[in-house]
Amino acid sequence: MSTELQVEKVSVAKLSVISNTILVILKLMVGTLIGSVSVISEAIHSAVDLLASVIALLAVRGSGRPSDADHHYGHGKLENLSGSLEALLIFLAAGWIIYEAILKLMHPSMIEQAGWGVGIMAISAVFNFIVSAKLFKVAKKSDSIALEADAWHLLTDVYTSVGVMAAMLIITLGPYFFPQANLAIIDPIAAIIVALLIIHAAYELTVKSVKDLLDASLPDEEVEWIKKSVKEFAPKIKGFHRLRTRKSGAERFIDFHIQVDSAITIANAHEITEEVTAFIKRHFPLSNVIIHCEPCDLKKCSETCLAGCLKKEITLPKDPLPH
Repeated sequence: MSTELQVEKVSVAKLSVISNTILVILKLMVGTLIGSVSVISEAIHSAVDLLASVIALLAVRGSGRPSDADHHYGHGKLENLSGSLEALLIFLAAGWIIYEAILKLMHPSMIEQAGWGVGIMAISAVFNFIVSAKLFKVAKKSDSIALEADAWHLLTDVYTSVGVMAAMLIITLGPYFFPQANLAIIDPIAAIIVALLIIHAAYELTVKSVKDLLDASLPDEEVEWIKKSVKEFAPKIKGFHRLRTRKSGAERFIDFHIQVDSAITIANAHEITEEVTAFIKRHFPLSNVIIHCEPCDLKKCSETCLAGCLKKEITLPKDPLPH
């Protein structure tokens, strides 16, 4: 990964930390002032986002370090670990919010000066929308799961802030239109909705981050692209098999066996593997490709060889190399 991109990742992660720090302070002040459990729940949500942003910042910094004597495959999984920890924090925060909201449903109390809640939620929504957009942009450019997780946190906060803002508006304006209605329950109900949205985001994040921690294969569309690309190198490559893929942070690990004419030299076989490797890396710049060459004389064909044989699958072109 280029130094410029790594610097950009760290910078946007720092921006998220600063933004969340400001929002936690403002939401706690307003929530305590007006006695709103939904606004305080949003403060807790932002506090979790702040902790997640700090974890993401540390993960982004750590994952950018090159491989060393103790970590031969680099430090990319720090980003996946970061995403898993962030998801756990979200689950815990959501549980606390639901607990507090149920207590307030059992003992409802009317909120005073709900207009302050409307204001702070509007500020929160705008702040988080801007920062999440920046995080998504850099996450997509750098294929960073840690930044993507942080971006989803903030985008979820945008939705929940809008929901709480709507609740505060109802509490503020409701008495003018429905003077007999029990509007006190609006606040804890909004808090529970916030918590459920948070739980949904945490579940999605857990699935994505844990998948790479368990060395799951690359997405189906990426695996199919690799298979199709290798086939384009026929007739220099007579077959391929034992394709294995996984991902660590932003880096992809790809290895497979290819079969080449048994009569060619080791130098020629090495040249073919270099061509295939370079082609894959042009499509996946942050990838580690290992190719094992095997001789093929079309005489002793095992079931594995036959399954990946290219002689039966395609018509061989005059110029087999991709351009």
